[in-house]
Amino acid sequence: MYEVKENSRILKDGTEITTYSRDVISCNILEVEAGTTGYCGSDTGHGGRTYFRIQDAACTDMEIHSYTTHCGSNGFEVCLGGDCELETMIRALKFITKVLEDESKEVYD
Repeated sequence: MYEVKENSRILKDGTEITTYSRDVISCNILEVEAGTTGYCGSDTGHGGRTYFRIQDAACTDMEIHSYTTHCGSNGFEVCLGGDCELETMIRALKFITKVLEDESKEVYD
């Protein structure tokens, strides 16, 4: 089993959220962290906040590029090299999904 740590993050807009992090370990290591305030019923002005981070902790063949389209839309792309990178990224994304789903249900429970 793996250790999940509870953290606190202050986002750029000053919102404080609880996040959860863990290491995803294989031949490479990823640090992954995610959190959300859940649904708050609005857009960015009054709505919820969501955060996630994936970081190379050791030996990950990973390239990340952020971009802005000619229309001003932002995005990012991730390129991975290697089988272990595929495996650890799948596990990292599953962890992010679980945290966001679990934390967003609290509003409705």
